[in-house]
Amino acid sequence: MTNTGSRSIDLPLVDHHCHGVAEAELTEDEFRSLATESDWPAPAGTDSLDSPFGLAVRRFCAPVLGLEPLAPLDEYLARRRSIGAAEANRLLLRSTGTSDYLLDTGIRDDRLPGPDAMAVRAGARVREIVRIERVAEDLAGVSTAAGFVAKFPETLAARTRAAVGVKSIIAYRHGFDIPAERPSGREVLQAADEWFRTAEETGSFRITDPVLLRFGLWSGIDTGLPMQLHTGYGDSDVQLFRADPSRLSPLFHAARSLGVDFMLLHCYPFVREAGILAQVFPHVYLDVGLVSHYLGPSAGTSIRQALEIAPFSKILYSSDSYGLAEHYAVSAANWRASFAALMDDWIASRWATADDAERIAGMIASENAKRVYTLNP
Repeated sequence: MTNTGSRSIDLPLVDHHCHGVAEAELTEDEFRSLATESDWPAPAGTDSLDSPFGLAVRRFCAPVLGLEPLAPLDEYLARRRSIGAAEANRLLLRSTGTSDYLLDTGIRDDRLPGPDAMAVRAGARVREIVRIERVAEDLAGVSTAAGFVAKFPETLAARTRAAVGVKSIIAYRHGFDIPAERPSGREVLQAADEWFRTAEETGSFRITDPVLLRFGLWSGIDTGLPMQLHTGYGDSDVQLFRADPSRLSPLFHAARSLGVDFMLLHCYPFVREAGILAQVFPHVYLDVGLVSHYLGPSAGTSIRQALEIAPFSKILYSSDSYGLAEHYAVSAANWRASFAALMDDWIASRWATADDAERIAGMIASENAKRVYTLNP
């Protein structure tokens, strides 16, 4: 690790949560829509790239595509078009120094490649994270209510046989204000009957019932794999106050003897709450993915908050990148620069030695993820 804040930490990364990149050529409007968590077009007179993320693209990504740092956005987008999406993705992904990507395959977006195609483009290993709600919705579409309740746990177990983790988006679909206990079979069957009746009327099996979401959550716990949970900041589906990870304390108490680790994703703006949970509960971990690209020059604040109280062995790196290879490139470069600056501060103020900084950086960059997810080469 270099001990100069203006340079970055030269370590391989394990990106323990991401979503893939769009392989199609993108229009400028499509690029801009992927550059924000908003679900709506930008109002007249505004631009999603006139933002901290836009600055970060100009700073970190422009040189990767052969432009000067902070080149104007129109020049950057023109350069991206001229070399094509496939080459831009290859250059940007390989600029990150990432050895392993743990890919959430649960988003329905035909533009995103699967794990094998992602591995080729990135020149890295790709492992799968299975999204619980996606498995439930797929099964419901070819089942009956009673059949769904009977088959879902074994279907999820089969679907995750080659995966390294599972993920729940209960924060999006309901929130964390749910009973911690496993729902009874009768509760689940009643909820499934209502779900199927509603689906006949709407034509959609989108799962939002809190009983069924708990059923999925506990079925995920039963797989024994690390459980990823979206927390905090996300798109407009999230009611932010209900995505505060501190609301999960009863669940962590209920599951603490089951040998399952919980991975709190993103956490912003609840980074300190997540850090406290990771210190208090031996089976809770956190990252600050997503904000490492969207916060731009302020990302270092969240990275520092993540290291305020949580043990260094409980913090992981992720990007939560979706759609744009620029998300991957910015997250990695911004994390490296911000983390190096923090370690330089600790060394200069005699809170840590250079060896300490090397060890802490290595743990968060990759070693913790390799241990928790059992990532063998």
